[in-house]
Parts: sequence; C-alpha cells; structure tokens
Amino acid sequence: MTGTSIDALDVALVRLCGRGLDLTPRFVRGVSRALGRLADDLRAIAEQRPMTSGEIARITRDFALLHAEAVRSLVQDERIDFVCVHGQTVFHQPPLTWQLFSAPTLAMELGTPVVTDLRSADVARGGQGAPITPLADWLFFRSSGSTAVVNLGGFCNITLLPAVGSPITDIDGFDVCACNHVLDELARVVLRAPFDDGGRAALGGRVHPAALDDLVRALRGQSSSRRSLGTGDETADWIRRWQTAVSAPDLCATACQGVGATIARRVDGVQRVLLAGGGVNNAALVRAIRLSSSAPVAATDDAGLPGSFREAAEMAVLGALCADRVPITLPRVTHVPDFAPIAGVWCTP
Repeated sequence: MTGTSIDALDVALVRLCGRGLDLTPRFVRGVSRALGRLADDLRAIAEQRPMTSGEIARITRDFALLHAEAVRSLVQDERIDFVCVHGQTVFHQPPLTWQLFSAPTLAMELGTPVVTDLRSADVARGGQGAPITPLADWLFFRSSGSTAVVNLGGFCNITLLPAVGSPITDIDGFDVCACNHVLDELARVVLRAPFDDGGRAALGGRVHPAALDDLVRALRGQSSSRRSLGTGDETADWIRRWQTAVSAPDLCATACQGVGATIARRVDGVQRVLLAGGGVNNAALVRAIRLSSSAPVAATDDAGLPGSFREAAEMAVLGALCADRVPITLPRVTHVPDFAPIAGVWCTP
C-alpha cells in the first residue's frame, strides 16, 4: 500500500482463514520501504505536472520493482498465495480514477498472482470508489460495541462499525477531509521539512483563531460533501493565504486543531475510536482528536493491528474477497447504484 501522502511503501503479510465474509485475518508482520526518488516522481504525476509517456512508463515499472524487492524481504522463504496491491493514486475525480501500477511486472518478478486496481469497477458502475476498506475493517475490528476506525492518511477517512450481530449493511464509511496532505504540505512550505516530526512544531505553537476558522470552513465543506476526496482537495490555498501572516509553529498548531476537531465531529456517538495511518505519529493531531472526542481514543495497535500497516493488511483481505467473488464495496459507502460489482484486475505469471 502507498497512500496519497506518497511517503512510503507499506507491505503486510497476512494469514487468512475461511472464505468470503466468514474470513478471519491475522496480521503476521510488516515492512516499510522509503520511496526514494520515486516519491518526487509519483508526486509530480499526482500534481499533474507535464511528463512524457516514456517517463511515466519508467516510473510505473520502477514502482513495481520496488514492490517486488519489499515483498521478497518480507516473506523470505514462505509461500504466498497472492499479492494485492493498491497502486499509487495519481488522479481521483469520479468517474475518473487512476491507481498507477504495473501488475505484470510484479507477477513476473515474484512468480505469484497479483490483483490490483480495486476501485475502478465501483467507479465504472457509478460509485465513488472510496472508501474501500470498511468490509476489511469489519473483519479485523468488529466488537461488542460501535467503533469508529479513523485513517489519518493524506485524506482522513472513517469506517463506522456497528456492534457484532448487526447486518453488514449497517456499516458506514466516508472520506472526511484533507489530513496529512495539509499537514505535510504545510511542513514543506513553512518548516522546509517533509513533515512535522512527531508534531513537535505544532506542539510548540498556539492556535491562530482567524486561520483556524478559515481552515475549518474548508474542511467542513469537504466533510459534508458525501463524496470521495481526491485531486484538488488538498487545501493548498489555505496554506498560501496564511503562510506569511502566521508563524510556522502557530500555523502547524492551527492545522492540527482544525483537522482534529473536524474528524472528532464525525465520530460523535460511537463507543470507541481507533486511529491508524501516518497521522498517528503526529502527537499534536492525536491530542486534538482526543480532546475533541466524546469517546475513548486509542490506536488500532491496541486491537491487534499496527496502525502503520492497517491499510496494507486490509489490502490482503480485500484481495481475498475479490478471489472469493465477494464485492468489496458497499452501496451505502461508495454510493454505487444497486449491487456493487466484483472488483480487481488479476495478473498471473
């Protein structure tokens, strides 16, 4: 899995027992790999910078080769049944979506079936193609009480899980707002760093009321749109408006407060909140969510799945559901009309 933050490649080894929605997944171990120069290349494509088709072809192949190296280092001598790859989202404005990847390259390198392109079938049927993880969240985190699983990625998305015994049609999920997109771009602009390490700059700043109000208006607009977020929703305009008027620490603190409060507003009423994704490492963001939430807030690590590998592990679950011919999207979540289609494009060596 590589997310819209384009910060690393996460690979998870997952043991899957059972079939379909009776599946029981267990996280075994994971590994992360830096993207190196590919991070700048992938970000250039995602930001719609002009590039030749040859350059895109080279980047796509190199990206798949990096996956192959990471998978080999993770699985070692163990036999794997298949690999499920999300691919890099470089454009998402339904009905258009593109998760860049070369499945044949990976399949031939590993000698293993590969399934990828999990969103396109839903989008082609008229859905938003996102979020796609709620069924996997259900299989990993269902419990006796209602749970919000909050992914603090480039964009924040939330899965709302009902208590065990409820039908899967009661599962809900939605994109909320820009998250690491705004925090990391802010760090690049005002801190001259790829991210605010641990949220230290934000923890040393004070919230600027006017800048906060401006950001919250933009984020709540995204939150209430009931559509999947993507290209054009990164809130770069807010950064440009305030980068010279507010000190760097204060602007970082303001961004964490705005994002955290917007997220907490969407999980009101659940019995527990589980956080995952790269944003968990930002102490200022986590503090803002915790102080704004009415429910106990913990990491998915406490429920058996390390937050840094949640999405990668859930790709394995979604791939297994695709293999078992179970639709991985839910009409209530992606707004796909009627029945969700079978997803995934398979490539065998």
